[in-house]
Order: sequence, then C-alpha cells, then structure tokens
Amino acid sequence: MCGRYATTTNPGRLAVELDAIDETAGTHTANADDANYNVAPTNRVLTIVSRHDREHPDDDPALRIRRMRWGLIPTWTKAAEPGVPAKGKPLFNARADKAATTPSFRDAVKYRRCLVPMDGWYEWLVEPDPAGGRKAIKRPYYMANGDGSRLYMAGLWSVWRDRALPRSEPLLSCTILTTDAVGDLTRIHDRMPLPMPREHWDAWLDPDHPAPAELLATPEEEIVRDIVVRPVSTLVNSVKNNGPELLAEVAESRGEAERPEQISLL
Repeated sequence: MCGRYATTTNPGRLAVELDAIDETAGTHTANADDANYNVAPTNRVLTIVSRHDREHPDDDPALRIRRMRWGLIPTWTKAAEPGVPAKGKPLFNARADKAATTPSFRDAVKYRRCLVPMDGWYEWLVEPDPAGGRKAIKRPYYMANGDGSRLYMAGLWSVWRDRALPRSEPLLSCTILTTDAVGDLTRIHDRMPLPMPREHWDAWLDPDHPAPAELLATPEEEIVRDIVVRPVSTLVNSVKNNGPELLAEVAESRGEAERPEQISLL
C-alpha cells in the first residue's frame, strides 16, 4: 500500500530538469504546496505524463507536468451534482498485477499512464507499547533513497467530465500502482509503490501503445537497493501535521524478537 508520501518537488524546476512542459499554472491550491511532507488521498499532486499537442497531433508526444487529484475517478462515474463526481472507493492505489483487468483501471493501463514524483513514502506497523502497557501503538516508517534523490513511481490517470455539462472543466485524477515488496522493504509491508526506472520511461509513458507487461511485474531487488527505511515521529499519523520534522528519524522501540503487524494507515 501507499497511502501517504512526502514531496518537495517544484513543478517549474521539475519541468526544467526533465525538459518537460509545465501545465500546472492556475492549479495551485491549499493542498498542493510545492513542499508537502504529508500527502494524503484527495490532495492535488504532481504527475508526469507524455501527450501529443492537441493543435499538432502528428508531432511527437512531449513530457508534461500536471496536477491531479490523488484518487482515480473512473470516466464512467456519475455526477452527484453538476460538475461534481459521486463519491466511490478511494482508488489511490491499484495493484500492478491486476490493473489491466480491473474495470476502474484497465483503460488507463492501455493509454493513460503517468509517473508520480516523490521524496519517499510512509507505512505503519503495529508494535507493542514501549511503556509496557497493553495498548499497541502504530509506528510510522519512512522509505526514501539514501542519497535523497527523487523517486518516480508508476501511476495511472483518468479524465472525468460531467456528461450533462460538456463544456465543464475536466477533472484529472490519478492512482499509484503497487507491487509486492522486495528486499529489506518486506519487513515493513508486503506491498510497495512500483518504482519506474528512467530507462523505462519512454515505454511506460507512451500514449500510443499499451505498456509492456514486464513493466507491471514485481521488480528485482536491485531496483530498491538504495532505499533506506527509518522510523519517524507519530506526528505523521495526522494529516493536520505537515513539515520537515515528520521526516526526522526517531529511535525504534521494539525488540529484535518482536514481530509487529503490518498495516497501512489513512
């Protein structure tokens, strides 16, 4: 699972780094700060897509930086009120091994794939109370590259419109693909977001062809060798808390013989 993550990515700087087109102008909201240390579902997040120019569809596709709602809204979702989609399941994650056959995701797997840039992500374990009490605690852990470099996770995206309002603004939304955890990450959770190495970006983002099946497979441990795991403050448990202090390492409280329960906290 991936239900929370951190990002300090600035769209303009990202566009320069990737030689991409920044299409985020006018999409900044209170939940879309450049630095967000506690990104949660329904926040508007940065994504990277590859699309043709509408005015010149025969030109090669270009990388584009877009903001999208985290939590995919299928195109067939009905409107709850004019211009507002009905609430459904919080589709912020999609299993990479099942997305191609899942109604909510299968069309996106074919032609609407994206990358979700992040600094790192959080998972939670249920651990015994370090004070010796009977009540267990939810201990958050943060996974990120040891050198602080940015991660790019595979995602899918969708465009929703109220069919009764054909001229209404489209609502872009996305989901992060997850896969079986590998390497040291298995001690924290049995799932992890699916990393997408740079050498596979062209094939993954190709808007004209389906994704090669191997890109949806569980990656080799080599892919996550630089990712380190550290326990962090329980401040991250609340979406009201948001700041660099959430990433600070804290001392682990559990003993080697204890086997904590894996959970994903929203």
